[in-house]
Amino acid sequence: MPDEPSAALRVALAYHQAWTAKDLELALTYVADDIVCDAPAGRIEGREAYRAFLAPFAQTLISASLIAAYGDERKALMMYDTSTPLVASGPGAECLTVELGKITYSRFIFDRLPFAVARQAMP
Repeated sequence: MPDEPSAALRVALAYHQAWTAKDLELALTYVADDIVCDAPAGRIEGREAYRAFLAPFAQTLISASLIAAYGDERKALMMYDTSTPLVASGPGAECLTVELGKITYSRFIFDRLPFAVARQAMP
């Protein structure tokens, strides 16, 4: 019988499934009110700021493919590739801390270069 995902991984996968399906309201049910996210553009604090950060990207998402996901009772790490109208392949990763069923911290990493190159190539 396969191993069941850990508590943090279950939350992380449900969150990932929701936002990649463009269901931001469902995704945010997995996010703590006082979430802190460290992303390439800087620190984001609070659920509403996090919504403002994630919504524009989620709405342009064409597809997302989960490459790997691992976790224990408190942390989960997911690596995935995304496709948007601007960039066919935009890899990303999130290391999430989950407490009492909510994501309290996200270290979000993605390759900004393909997006910058695509924007520079636009007329």
